[in-house]
Amino acid sequence: MSLAPRAVLVHRTTEYEELLARHGTHGQAAFFLASRGRSLDEVAERHHRARRALTEVAAAVPLRWRQSRVERADLDRFLFAPEDVVVVVGQDGLVANAAKYLAGQPVIGIDTDPGRNPGVLVRHRPSDAAALLASAATGRADELTMVEAVADDTQRLLALNEIYLGPPGHQTARYRLGPDDPDSAPEPQASSGLLVGTGTGATGWLRSLWQQRGSGLALPGPADPRLIWFVREAWPSPTTGTSRVEGVLESAERLRVTVESDRLVAFGDGIESDALELTWGQTVSRGRADTALRLVG
Repeated sequence: MSLAPRAVLVHRTTEYEELLARHGTHGQAAFFLASRGRSLDEVAERHHRARRALTEVAAAVPLRWRQSRVERADLDRFLFAPEDVVVVVGQDGLVANAAKYLAGQPVIGIDTDPGRNPGVLVRHRPSDAAALLASAATGRADELTMVEAVADDTQRLLALNEIYLGPPGHQTARYRLGPDDPDSAPEPQASSGLLVGTGTGATGWLRSLWQQRGSGLALPGPADPRLIWFVREAWPSPTTGTSRVEGVLESAERLRVTVESDRLVAFGDGIESDALELTWGQTVSRGRADTALRLVG
């Protein structure tokens, strides 16, 4: 007998809850903000909107379904099942936070604060939840490309937007960069790190780099299998080059980095706490992941 679907509601702690955790009570938090010329009212109202949205979405889950909730900080410890329908209730970035822990489950993005969020990934309102849940298992879903980094010690990292590789602080990253092909000579480089990302990521950090350097590369779309990559602030010297600072990876192409620093890190979608730790001589291959995010609607 097959299990009924499980709706997994993904949410995050609000700014208001963080303020209460720090200051103890509403009054003390209000006093703290007032002493800095700020009001707690707007923060509290955003909190109430988020909680109302979560309540409305939970009430829309079909009665025969199972239901669970997971906070963003607990995503790395939550066990998603194949029959899950994941409902992200919050901001666009929360979809990216959840995506790396999924394996093809349909995802519904619910915007709790329309007008403040771009709505690229949280495309729907809480009132749409019932219809979306009813069609999630069989309805159309966009297959959004994801990027992966695989180290030579089998460490693997997935991301929806981009993966950064570079120093954990403000030092210079030293490495050799080239195609993942033993017959191609890599280029020694010194930079502040490099990014490889997807068409979804091309609406954020990657786009900033693209605009800043006036790149002529065509940015991919979210479902495009191509990836785009940029080296940040590559430094020319007698031993390091700058001929490979941007490019496109077609669906089967990969980029290889050989570390020549004592410590570099690789993390995805800005989550520095979940990073690959890399040291001298290690290699990292980055390219399109086999896993895609199935975003409903």
